[in-house]
Amino acid sequence: QLQLVESGGGLVQPGGSLRLSCTTSQFDLDYNSIGWFRQAPGKEREGVSCISRNWSYRNTLYAEFAKGRFTISRDNAKNTVYLEMNSLKPEDTGVYYCAADWDEFATDCTLEEDQARYRDWGQGTQVTVSS
Repeated sequence: QLQLVESGGGLVQPGGSLRLSCTTSQFDLDYNSIGWFRQAPGKEREGVSCISRNWSYRNTLYAEFAKGRFTISRDNAKNTVYLEMNSLKPEDTGVYYCAADWDEFATDCTLEEDQARYRDWGQGTQVTVSS
């Protein structure tokens, strides 16, 4: 299901920054853990970061390549989850997707692409890091 909308992608030089946004008008994201995933051409989609639902146990996770460079956050008033990306590298190039986790029993978010949990996805936003 394509229920989410990503934005904020674009072309940046190595070392630059982007802030991606994930939102929806269909439901309240406060009740869902949100994951960010990315897919480079010819490669499998991989988890980037996630943030737990706002109403229960809270945690964030980052892939090793994202630690220290990317930050995930929420703005509840705007029903939006952000992924701030700094010190971007060419290998960060790819299509970035957000997904909503509907597992009401889970306490932690996950970077695994579990289709039973991440049931709503966006269409993706292109991030290109190049000189």
